[in-house]
Amino acid sequence: MEKIAKGFANHWRIRIINLLHEKPDLSVFEIADELDANFKTISEHLKKMSAAGLVLKRNVTNEVEHALSENGKVVLKFLKNLE
Repeated sequence: MEKIAKGFANHWRIRIINLLHEKPDLSVFEIADELDANFKTISEHLKKMSAAGLVLKRNVTNEVEHALSENGKVVLKFLKNLE
């Protein structure tokens, strides 16, 4: 449970969760562009989110696409209930 909580315990990670809900299957470059953020920053957050089981990665040609996992969707619902 702690691993999952740490997976979304950052404003960038919350923004990534919301973005992937609206636009699944984005590359790290696309996510960084959409959020007007540094590629390396987003890449590190995605690694932590993936390790926590919140984000799924899928290799497509030369890119890796990212989407919310089922746990990621549950976290999104949880966060929406807090608003």
